[in-house]
Amino acid sequence: MYELITLVSTWAIPVLIAFIPLYAYARKVPVYESFVDGAKEGFGTAVGIIPPLVGMMVAISVFRASGALDYLMSFLTPLMRQLGVPPEVLPLGLLRPLTGTGSLAYTTELIRVYGPDSMIGRIASTIQGSTDTTLYVLTVYFGAVGIRNGRYALKVGLFSDLVGFAAAVAVCLIVYG
Repeated sequence: MYELITLVSTWAIPVLIAFIPLYAYARKVPVYESFVDGAKEGFGTAVGIIPPLVGMMVAISVFRASGALDYLMSFLTPLMRQLGVPPEVLPLGLLRPLTGTGSLAYTTELIRVYGPDSMIGRIASTIQGSTDTTLYVLTVYFGAVGIRNGRYALKVGLFSDLVGFAAAVAVCLIVYG
């Protein structure tokens, strides 16, 4: 079974990359022209999302540089200790909805310091895979299609991140604790 999974994972992307243009050509779709039209549309989308993306990055930088993240951490750490959550993973739970790169860098640092097989390393890895960069997703995708009122999506996304964080911690503590 392992050999089959390895074979499929090795060939899936190259086969898809070859199959899609060949299928389009067989269906008499102008492959190159369609690609160029899509690239033109993608460029316009990329230019359109730059302002919201810059705004989000500035807001994250201000949040971290102002000391608000540190203040929030000092406020939540005693509660996390009472719940049995290692306080070292708390910044990851706060950063993950904001920034994928920042949360990945923090996860990497936790794994470097505590090790990949430590409880903190396992919880951090599970949080990284169980939550999403909600604010980034809302900024980029909503900005790309022109949605101005995303408050309900924001609430659901942040609630999902909170549930993902709690579930990641609980599962790791049950399985590895």
